Amino acid sequence: MPRRARKFKREVLPDMKYGSRNVTMFMNKVMERGKKSTAERIVYDALAKIEQNTSRPALDTFDQALRNVTPTIEVKPRRVGGATYQVPVDIRAERRLALAIRWLLNSARSRGGRSMSERLAAELQEAATGQGAAIKKREDTHRMAEANRAFVHYRW
Repeated sequence: MPRRARKFKREVLPDMKYGSRNVTMFMNKVMERGKKSTAERIVYDALAKIEQNTSRPALDTFDQALRNVTPTIEVKPRRVGGATYQVPVDIRAERRLALAIRWLLNSARSRGGRSMSERLAAELQEAATGQGAAIKKREDTHRMAEANRAFVHYRW
């Protein structure tokens, strides 16, 4: 929290092809070394491949994948009297979306072989159907929070 100037949230503009802010945010996370046009090509190619394979609108599959991967609760370490407890806390909406995007990208990048657009398309399709590494990450997070539910009274 800055002492003088107020923090302000920059408005993310919708992307040109689909008109979705989530696609723009996803593109910005795919981008490496400031190469936005490369990131756009990767994301648009992945969405085109999804549309070919599923015969549904790609944006529907993308939104479904994001909804399936989005966590609702996470654990945060809290130090109480010399012991550190993993305390389950609810997640703000912005952080939920950021975590979902990050998990989808990390699991797509960790897939072997092929081009990034193919890996991304495969991961998004699996996430939309409730499978894949990103879904496993969300389930692990929820399972950890459920296991530490006894420490919920340490929440701040």
